[in-house]
Amino acid sequence: MKQSQIFLIGLALAIALPLTAQEAEPYRSQVWVADQGDGTYKNPVLYADYSDPDACRVGDDYYLTSSSFNCVPGLQILHSKDLVNWSIIGAAIPWAVPPATDTAPQHGKRIWAPCIRHHEGEFYIFWGDPDQGAFMVKAKDPRGPWSEPVLVKAGKGIIDTTPLWDDDGRVYMAHAYAGSRAGFKSVIAVCELNADATKAITPSRIVFDGHEGQGTCEGPKFYKRNGYYYIFHPAGGVPTGFQTVQRSRNVYGPYENRIVLAQGKSPVNGPHQGAWVDTPTGEDWFLHFQDVGAYGRLVHLQPMRWVDDWPVIGIDDDGDGCGDPVLTYRKPNVGKTYPVCTPQESDEFDSLTLRLQWQWQANYNEKWAYCAGDKGYLRLYSFPVEENYKNLADVSNMLLQKTTAPAQTITAKMTFKPTEKYMGERTGLIVFGRDYAALTVEHTEQGLTLTQVECRQADKGKTETVNETVTLKDATFYLRAEISDTGEKLGQSEGGHDQKVMCRFSYSANGRKFHPLGKPFQVREGTWIGAKHGIFCTRPHIVTNDGGWVDVDWYRVTR
Repeated sequence: MKQSQIFLIGLALAIALPLTAQEAEPYRSQVWVADQGDGTYKNPVLYADYSDPDACRVGDDYYLTSSSFNCVPGLQILHSKDLVNWSIIGAAIPWAVPPATDTAPQHGKRIWAPCIRHHEGEFYIFWGDPDQGAFMVKAKDPRGPWSEPVLVKAGKGIIDTTPLWDDDGRVYMAHAYAGSRAGFKSVIAVCELNADATKAITPSRIVFDGHEGQGTCEGPKFYKRNGYYYIFHPAGGVPTGFQTVQRSRNVYGPYENRIVLAQGKSPVNGPHQGAWVDTPTGEDWFLHFQDVGAYGRLVHLQPMRWVDDWPVIGIDDDGDGCGDPVLTYRKPNVGKTYPVCTPQESDEFDSLTLRLQWQWQANYNEKWAYCAGDKGYLRLYSFPVEENYKNLADVSNMLLQKTTAPAQTITAKMTFKPTEKYMGERTGLIVFGRDYAALTVEHTEQGLTLTQVECRQADKGKTETVNETVTLKDATFYLRAEISDTGEKLGQSEGGHDQKVMCRFSYSANGRKFHPLGKPFQVREGTWIGAKHGIFCTRPHIVTNDGGWVDVDWYRVTR
């Protein structure tokens, strides 16, 4: 069977199980709300890892997507009416990131820096896979269904792709190169695509070299305004960089450039890479990320204005054309006032499909879960780990979601029903990144044992260590993780300008009295993404014809 046939079968299943169904009521977080209720907002507008965000406006509606790397559903789609209040409405990659036959976690790979656009009644999303090239999907409705991914331009190291439909009907694509794959970076290139935007028809031509003064330039976004071609892009590195804009009267240049947004006197490090959008009332705004380490890349909203056909982003008090980020500001004037809402977090598991905040760590396998919403639970089946299993970083069927605030408490009610015949099945609650910690419940000769484990350098194949173990008397239990920003800065590191984030675990037999277990754990970001939290159910790599399961009654994110 061809890969395209496999994809379409899976897509049909995904549509039959409507992962993109919108929530019945707007969700409002208990832990982070950007809308301050007085006509102003606070940054970040999304306190979660929506890395490398891009957005577009269609009428009165805004749509945002971001890097999803190996996580599935991929390319989550967020919707807003006012650029401050957002909810998740779907995903453009519902079940499998190409190649669809890939089943092992591909941490940090696959979907990098997407771009969402609307052209002649259709939505397009372009992205770069650093190992394969530039891909594209399209849809009439951003909630889906989306088309099968098309490889627009093959090439190792092609990333951060963005299309531009010109006034004469020609189509162009700007992109960058990943040094880790191409052996070459810090340039922006442009090629021409066919009329369907499905295939590159010219070689890429480098239009900007940032090696001298704008190293690590990447993430281009392509626009046209008042006869100028504009390429917005970041430079200077993820944790410490700035936002640059190029402009030219010719699509291939030469381009002149300016730095239009930098940290300045603000506490917002590395403000860059994002999306220029406008409002129906004629205002201009810019969405960008800030890398804070364990929480990942948070999304900020900045005011923007045009001066002499150059954008100025943030607040430019000294009038030099380069703004500083704002922490609070008046909300965009979109002509109306809309209800407060935030991306979904808590889940009562009362649906026949997975809610939109959840993602698996690899391409979806239909044997992992049963959404028994009519019975009020989610059932995760114990799935065998791989033969060369080292730690939970090797597990595809972890069901995780983003951290969404400086402080939050995650509590899950679970009932574990392992197979009596076999030992070693386990389930639990995990906080996952390059390092992870978890509360695991395991079926042993002594019954159910609850253990707090941690794994340092999980991404490098290290093994878990046990901090504390107790015996459970009942198969129903409550597991809790409390995550909080300590207020300390760790400085610049591999993951960015890190905030020190700690997690403490506890458990309960009745949901009222919780008992601490194990040691405090310092949360660490994942591979190019923020730390996530969630649930899992596994069994050893042995040949059996069935396994046990865990029923998750609810999963709540609270203060």
